[in-house]
Amino acid sequence: MSAPVPSLHRRAADDLQFIRRTIERSATFTAVPGWGGAAMGALAVAAAVAGARQPTADRWLVVWLATAVLAAGVGLATMARKARLAGVTLGGPAAYRFAAALGAPLAAGAALTYALWALGAYSAMPAVWLLLYGAGVLTGGAFSVPAVRVMGALFMLAGFAAVATPPAWGHLWLGAGFGGLQIGFGVYIARHHGG
Repeated sequence: MSAPVPSLHRRAADDLQFIRRTIERSATFTAVPGWGGAAMGALAVAAAVAGARQPTADRWLVVWLATAVLAAGVGLATMARKARLAGVTLGGPAAYRFAAALGAPLAAGAALTYALWALGAYSAMPAVWLLLYGAGVLTGGAFSVPAVRVMGALFMLAGFAAVATPPAWGHLWLGAGFGGLQIGFGVYIARHHGG
């Protein structure tokens, strides 16, 4: 006795569901590194502690810029590893959209950091960094999992808080944002969206 043949309607519904899942996967950038994000956060906590102990604003800036370069390397390396393990390409349309949405605010942040340094306006840097990184993560998150968008919005809130509080609190907001938020969301992404 042969197995019953599924109805044409049921088969069409199954095919449409498969197509929808395939399109969603191709439109969502899923290589955001959870454990890599947590490692980036740990670096930021160390930078917040080390930066607060620097005798000059220039040395404080060097600590944070060096940490940013190191964290970017960790983020890119762990992103590439996660993509490779998941069989996802970093050259697809979703990855390009994510990179463009994140990259534009980061480039603006680099230019503004130079301008603020030239003016000696170091106390504005924490708010600028948190706001622009948050804007980049929020817009890049439009092409990723929902947790990324939430993280971006919370970074922006930390940036607004850095604007509204005394400048001496800047290193605390940097530690809370780049450290605490990055660690918390990194662990969440690792547990719920793979490594």
